[in-house]
Amino acid sequence: MALVELRNVVKDYVSEDQKVRALDGVSLSVAPGELVALVGRSGCGKSTLLNLAGAMDFPTTGEVLLDGSSTSGATDSQLTQLRREKVGFVFQSFQLLHTLSAVENVELPLLLASRSNAREAALARLRAAQLDGLENRLPHQLSGGQMQRVAIARALVNSPKVLLADEPTGNLDTTTGNAILELLLRLTREQQTATLIATHSAEAAAIADVVVTLRDGKVAGVKRK
Repeated sequence: MALVELRNVVKDYVSEDQKVRALDGVSLSVAPGELVALVGRSGCGKSTLLNLAGAMDFPTTGEVLLDGSSTSGATDSQLTQLRREKVGFVFQSFQLLHTLSAVENVELPLLLASRSNAREAALARLRAAQLDGLENRLPHQLSGGQMQRVAIARALVNSPKVLLADEPTGNLDTTTGNAILELLLRLTREQQTATLIATHSAEAAAIADVVVTLRDGKVAGVKRK
């Protein structure tokens, strides 16, 4: 069963009393262990699609399912639980808390959820992200690639079913970016997450199981390996 599914999704925004259609009849599904790259020009709807897939926004019409549950019919408390337990986010700008160490950044979602053994789980995720020995460093003491690895470890610390990454290599050089992509692919396979990446990177498209090209809010093409 698909862990993320969009069914004929339309998303409209109102800007200066004018309706803007960000997504126009998009259907998409992502299976466990599958990495899907969303490609297309800026403004084509990639980030909107990620927000819908992560229950951060909701379709105007159509339906979004996360692990079989519709996001539109959920209460606020159900949505909070859904995002906390089912979804991990990775951002272009890392979004680490600069006063916290690497391990403290990773364990924070577990502490907020009152989970036991938060420190042990955070350390295990940092090891999986190949950050042994850097646990106590602050973000400013890490390279860009290391910060993104911390962000990926944080996104996966709750063992989410869905991983969403918005331009995860956008602030990195090519070599570092490729290493981050390889890490995302490996963890997608190992954790059997459904991973969606919004990207301009040809390298990201090259490693993806499925490449979905968006144009003006519509699916213009789907390429599978």
